[in-house]
Amino acid sequence: MSSHHIVRDDQEPALIIANGASCSSELLGQLLEWSPLVIVLDSAIERVMQLDIKVDVLLGDFDRGFDTKKYEELQYPIEIVYTPDQNKTDLEKAFDYLIERKIPAVNVVWATGRRADHTITNLTNIVRFKDLIKIVILDDYSKIFQLPQHFQKWYTANTNISLIPVGVVSGIYSENLVYPLKDDTLTIGYRTGSSNAVANDGIVTISHEKGDLLMMECIDIF
Repeated sequence: MSSHHIVRDDQEPALIIANGASCSSELLGQLLEWSPLVIVLDSAIERVMQLDIKVDVLLGDFDRGFDTKKYEELQYPIEIVYTPDQNKTDLEKAFDYLIERKIPAVNVVWATGRRADHTITNLTNIVRFKDLIKIVILDDYSKIFQLPQHFQKWYTANTNISLIPVGVVSGIYSENLVYPLKDDTLTIGYRTGSSNAVANDGIVTISHEKGDLLMMECIDIF
């Protein structure tokens, strides 16, 4: 896979490569083309090196005898960011790094699959950092992001959409979904809006009054 660096503008989302299940080379390549900054967590660097990706930042606690000199040579120039805080995950520390650099948005891959606890934590971090940075998590099956209180987007009919509340979300209304919502409340663990779909080609409108609501644009692959 060729290196990125087609774009060098912090207005485009940065890219974080975590250490969950790998995504397709097609998805990764599309994101690399438009990413001004590529951050790799230390636990994923060996997998990334096999894909011939140019890395800008290697970040982590570098435990278990991790030797950064190897990557300083192979990936020169590269910024090595040591983050020893054991009260945060490396992905959380990568978000902190981007916030400190005032980068407004980030795409994240390899953040789902493998361990379920990591996947759940990574998804809920979208809400935790909502006021500081816009986070989109992608894999081969879904694109996940937090909805603003009023959301509109054009979709083709039958696009799979799931609405997942983080906590309780109330006052939800929708237009152009197969299963419409009208002043509904969704609660994690009790009632969610999974496996909905777009009714007709056109604009989908979703609004909610209170709470944190995640959108998952989903793809079924058979």
